Amino acid sequence: MDQPPACHTGPPARGSLRCPYAWRVNEFTETDAEERADQELVQPIILLVDREDPAGEQHGIAAAALASVQAFMRDPENADWRQWANGAFAKSVRRADAKMFAKVLAAFPDHVLATVGEASAAGLPPMPAAALPKLLAKLQVSGTQLPEGEPLPPAPLTIVLNASLEMSTGKAAAQAAHALFAWVLESKPAAVEAWAANDFPLGVTQLPAKEFRKGARKSAGPVIQDAGRTEIEPGSTTAYVAASKGK
Repeated sequence: MDQPPACHTGPPARGSLRCPYAWRVNEFTETDAEERADQELVQPIILLVDREDPAGEQHGIAAAALASVQAFMRDPENADWRQWANGAFAKSVRRADAKMFAKVLAAFPDHVLATVGEASAAGLPPMPAAALPKLLAKLQVSGTQLPEGEPLPPAPLTIVLNASLEMSTGKAAAQAAHALFAWVLESKPAAVEAWAANDFPLGVTQLPAKEFRKGARKSAGPVIQDAGRTEIEPGSTTAYVAASKGK
């Protein structure tokens, strides 16, 4: 099978965070806890899924990815962030209705809230995977699905997802967050700072396998290869970031 390169060959990552850490990533599920070392860290991302009027899928995926990277960018030198980022930077995308989402925001004042259209997500700092707070642990991971909704407008930075994998919204959101985070680590600081100064514009699209592989050869950051803990086969290439020319 023709697979895109798993590692971007652009500028080196900042500090000691280099490409080998950026391409193969993990996600946390409830069944993983006993298999993981107590010190392993996971970043919880809480996605608002309103029971009566849920946001569109692209908006939800973008909000989750932005919540993840903005939480990191607020305090990148924090020791927990550095330990987490130097590993597989595992993430756990969990859904919450409006009532539970408000409880999470109140209980974790160090959250970062990202809003894209009607979608909202909260990014939290890394915490031990085997000892998540009860409020977070009881939130569901699997089966998160948002309606298709309206597409996002074109943006200078776009997360490209592999449509052939037929990922759920929750799975796609985690992969999008991995891709965007890897782009932040691998890109020149000036490029990331310019993107942030422009209020983090971000698009999301899904491409068929052939187009995904073709586009991956020109990706702006690492191509994400999933560890295969949930939904898809290990080694599946799931997402990358594409940048518009001249941006």
